[in-house]
Amino acid sequence: MADGKRTRNIFDPKSKGPYKLSRTKLELFLQCPRCFYLDRRLGVGRVSGPPFTLNSATDTLLKKEFDFHRGNRTQHSLMKEFGIDAVPFNHPDMEKWRASLHEGVQFHHAPTNLLVTGGIDDIWQTPEGKLHVVDYKSTSTAKEITLDDKWKQAYKRQMEIYQWLLRMNGFDVSDVGYFLFVNADTSKEHFGGRLEFLLQIIPYEGHDEWVEKAILQAHKCLMGKKLPKCTEGCAWCAYGEAYATLCGTS
Repeated sequence: MADGKRTRNIFDPKSKGPYKLSRTKLELFLQCPRCFYLDRRLGVGRVSGPPFTLNSATDTLLKKEFDFHRGNRTQHSLMKEFGIDAVPFNHPDMEKWRASLHEGVQFHHAPTNLLVTGGIDDIWQTPEGKLHVVDYKSTSTAKEITLDDKWKQAYKRQMEIYQWLLRMNGFDVSDVGYFLFVNADTSKEHFGGRLEFLLQIIPYEGHDEWVEKAILQAHKCLMGKKLPKCTEGCAWCAYGEAYATLCGTS
């Protein structure tokens, strides 16, 4: 990769096989079709940031906690605290559904031949058998946690894509999903080698009607022969334009 381009997982319009499109790449298309085309069609992705290892640690520990109750078919204390009548969904594919980089929940969208995938944190099941999608989020803030911030609209779309994927796989999925926020408490006088967290569950009523239209639009973008125009407000597009101007290549 001396030229900085990827050679794997590039969309080939002539290929007859299904093309795997992850939930994160569909979100990239929604944010900026140009960046999406550069990434999936031309192999030039955005520069990735450092991994959020603390987030990964809290996710892992939460999954262990809920897996204990999953195996015993019992309620976690948080479910009782927030009045949620459900238990962790016990399904043989749960680990596969969580593996976003390898499997995840998958659905073959026949009209586009795209294999849409997404890695789910958790699923809870009511006594009636209806499923609630659950997403873990880690943060550290003294402010009230809500879903109102502009950048959290991506959280909502994430939830809705997961709901859509499960429905396409034949599951009875509730419109209501839950965000489980793990908030690092910085109000303590001393660190003492111990970081404590406050846990909060926020319900969200999802609407996934837009998902299939977005898949169709993303496929149309991938099939195009021209690079889409720069997206207004996209910092990556602005950087690319500025770089090209300075280098005299625009």
